[in-house]
Formats: sequence, C-alpha cells, structure tokens
Amino acid sequence: MDVLPALLRVTSSMANPLCDMDPTTAHSTQGCKILHLVRHAQGVHNTVVGKGPEALLSQELFDAQLSDLGFKQVEKLRTEVEERELTKKIDLVIASPMLRTLQTAVGVFGGGGSQANGFDVDGETAVNGDKFAKIDGPPIIAVEHCRERWGLEPCNRRRSIHEYQTLFPGIDFQLIESEDDILWKADVRESYEEVAARGIKFLKWLWTRQEKEIAIVSHGIFLQQTLQKLAKETNQSMENLCSRFGNCEIRTVAINIADGSIFCHPHDVRKEDTQRKEASN
Repeated sequence: MDVLPALLRVTSSMANPLCDMDPTTAHSTQGCKILHLVRHAQGVHNTVVGKGPEALLSQELFDAQLSDLGFKQVEKLRTEVEERELTKKIDLVIASPMLRTLQTAVGVFGGGGSQANGFDVDGETAVNGDKFAKIDGPPIIAVEHCRERWGLEPCNRRRSIHEYQTLFPGIDFQLIESEDDILWKADVRESYEEVAARGIKFLKWLWTRQEKEIAIVSHGIFLQQTLQKLAKETNQSMENLCSRFGNCEIRTVAINIADGSIFCHPHDVRKEDTQRKEASN
C-alpha cells in the first residue's frame, strides 16, 4: 500500500521535538512512524561560505569531516538527547554514509565505545571520542539513499566502505551494495527533482521496516527537497517543516501510516543558524 500520497491533515507547533508529543495529539500517534530528522553538524566545507562556488570544488574538502564548531554542536545536541532519554525511545538510527553524518550520528546517538571513533581521520586529535563512547544508544545503519546531492562537489563524494568500517566498526554497512562510490560523478550533478524523487523512494523503503521510531541523520538539501516533495499537495502549515535545516538541527514528525496525515513538531531554528546560510550539504 502506498502510504505516501498527499499529506491530508497537518498540524504544527514550535515545541521542542525532544519532548514527548503533546497530549492533545498523542492519540493520533497510534499507528504512526515517528521520525527524528537531523542535519549533520557543521562540516569543514560549510566554513567556506562566502568564498564563492569554486571553493566547494576543492579536493581538500573530499568527504568533509566535522569542523571544531561541528563537534561542539554535536556535544550540545547529545546533551539534549540524553536529558530527554531519546535514545531509549528510538528503535533505529539511519545515517548517510558520509564522514560528517556518521560522526554526527555516533556523537549524538552513540552506541558504545566501538562505535565512537572516526572523529579524527588525520590522526591529530581524538576530539571527545571517549565522551561520546559513554552513550548506550540504538543500533546505527548506513543507507546510501539518504546521501546529499550527488556529483560535482568533492565534499559529497564518499570513501570506500572498508575505510568507514575501520573508522566506525559498530555501524552496520551491509545495506550498501558498492564498496566504492559509483554514484558521484565529477562532471554531472544530481538535479533537485532527482534528489526529491530519491527521498520519496527512501521513505517508501522506510515504511517497509518494522521499527516505529527512527532517527535519520542526513543533509540539508536532501532533507529539504524530500520534505518539500511531501508537502507539495498539502497546505501552508508545513512551511516551517520544509524550511532549510540548520547544522545539527533536529525536527520530529509523526506520520500516520493509514492515511498519510502528519503531526510535526519542528525545532525552533536558532538565529545564528539562519543568518549563517551555510553552504549546501
């Protein structure tokens, strides 16, 4: 059954998504999938904003990892997640197989010491790795379909799966079919329409899984295009949900499997995030 047609009934609030659903809508979450949507923390590629489009073509940004600010953002969100005991509620974490999203997923939702490495691919410093290792979190799997827009920019080209398995031995990479990145092309970039279509395909696959409450750690363009595609045939009360995510921002939605209705509790976008207008991805 196609459970992703038009989203017919939409209610929204600016409540903290880490809180439990409002009691007035709690009854409506029966038979829903609850999705915690997270954009990765700031990556080093986000720091070149304002330097022109050519800056993002630098090979030095290949599979960009988190910046110093990004690690601080991860730690802040992790603290909020711990305070709300969200990791005890989430059945599964799905992460895009890129360094910055894997680092964010492990740092925020954690999963034990074996997962909490990969924080310094150059071997210079182990930034807060031991601290993140203390989290007892849900399983984390990597899924190719929720990657950022493919092509052109080296920051969106992934490493080999073997490299990721070495950095993140606790993450499950079994659903990724290709050892090397065969999707990224140096001279062709995926269109927004193609990103949105891929996002809908990803959500339809998600609905075949048994887990009810799932965290998805992905990217700015992917999340925005997917949500805009979902909202296309709905009313304007979904505008907050479809706006651009800030780095390390989390938004929670509950979608009714039976009729496609959605209850959204988008996180309040911080002023510094909206003013920064960081680079894509």
